[in-house]
Amino acid sequence: MHAALADAHRSEWAAVVAATARLTGDLDLAEECAQEAFTRAVDLWPSRGIPDRPGAWLTTVAANRARDVLRRETALRRRLPLLVREDLPDDGASWHSDDRLRLIFTCCHPALAREAQVALTLRLVCGVSTADIAAAFLLGESAMAARVTRAKRKIATARIPFRVPEAWELPERVGVVCDVLYLVFTVGHAPPSGDAVVRADLVEESIALTRMLRGLLPADRSVAGLLALMLLIDARRDTRDELLADQDRSRWDRALIDEGLGLLATASAGAVDRFAISAAIAAVHAQAPTWADTDWTRIAVLYRLLAQAWQSPVVALNGAVAIGMRDGPAAGLAAVDAVAHEPALMRYPYLPAARAAFLMDLGRWAEAADAYAEAARLAGSEAERQRLQEQTARARSLA
Repeated sequence: MHAALADAHRSEWAAVVAATARLTGDLDLAEECAQEAFTRAVDLWPSRGIPDRPGAWLTTVAANRARDVLRRETALRRRLPLLVREDLPDDGASWHSDDRLRLIFTCCHPALAREAQVALTLRLVCGVSTADIAAAFLLGESAMAARVTRAKRKIATARIPFRVPEAWELPERVGVVCDVLYLVFTVGHAPPSGDAVVRADLVEESIALTRMLRGLLPADRSVAGLLALMLLIDARRDTRDELLADQDRSRWDRALIDEGLGLLATASAGAVDRFAISAAIAAVHAQAPTWADTDWTRIAVLYRLLAQAWQSPVVALNGAVAIGMRDGPAAGLAAVDAVAHEPALMRYPYLPAARAAFLMDLGRWAEAADAYAEAARLAGSEAERQRLQEQTARARSLA
C-alpha cells in the first residue's frame, strides 16, 4: 500500500494540483486541497482498497474540498486576485490531459525570475517539499518558502493566465520551459541532499512533462534534443551508484538509448542548441561498448561546441575533464586548474573530485586524498559523500 501511495503521489500530484488550480484560480488553495486529497488516500485506501482510477479519485476529492472552501469564503475571495483561467467546462470527476502543461507554463511565465520559475515548478508540478527545494538552492527553508509565496502572489496580481500559450507565443516561451524541465531533471538525477542516488520521482516527472511538450510541439528540435538528453542519461539509472568507468553497461536500458538516439537525429537535423549537443555527448557514452572504447576526441570537440552555445562553468569543467581523458592526466589537471577560479565552482564537489582523479593517475596520492576529502565535504547527497570518502581512504592508503 505504501508503494501504491508513493506511486500515486509521483504520477498524479501535478495533475491533481493543475486540475484544482483550473477550478479555483488559486495556486495556494489548489496545493492545499491536493495535499488534503493525498492525506485522505493515506487514511482510506488501506481499508477500502486502491481505486481503479487513483488520479480521478484524488482529483475528485481535491475538487470537492476546493468547492467547500470556495462556498465558505465566497465574499473574501471576490476581493482576492485569482488566476486568469480559460473558459473550460468543469465536470467534477474528470481532469484534462493538458492541465499539467497549463500549470508548468504558468510556473515558467517570463514575468517570473528564473529562480522562482524553478522553485514553483519543483513545488507545484513535482510536489517537492520546500525544505528539499531550499537544499537544492543552498537557501534556508524560510527564505525558500517566502520566495515561493512571492512567486504565487505575482502570478495572481499580474493576472498571469493559466493556459498553454497560443501557437504564435510558443517559440518564445518554450525555451524557458525546456530550461526549467532540465533543471528539474538534473535535481532528480543528482540530488543535492538526502540518501537517494537518484530521485526517480523528479526524473520521471520531468521526462513525462517533456514528452507532453513534444506532443504539443512535435517539430521543435530543442524539445526533441532535451528529451533525447534525458533518455540517454536516464538509461544508466540502474548503475548510477557507480562511476561511469565502473558501470556494467549490460544493465543500461537499451530501449531508452535507441529512443534517445532517434530523437537526437531529429534534434540534429539543422542548427543545434545546447540540448542537442549535450545529447550528442551522452550518445557517445551510450554507444561505447566499454569505458576504454569511449571516443574522448569526439567528446572534447563536442564540449568545445557546447561551451560556445552555453557559457557555463560546469560545461567548462567537463570540457577540461574530456581534455584530460584524451591527452593524459597532466593535461587534464592543467585544464581543470585553469577553470578552478570560477566562483560558481567554488562549492561544486566535482571540481576537487576531478582534480583528485587526475592526481591519482599522476601518482600524487597525498594531494589526491586531500582533493577527495574536499569533494566529500562539499557533496550534497549522502551516497555521493560516502563514495568520495571511500576514495579518500584509498588515496591515503597509497600515500
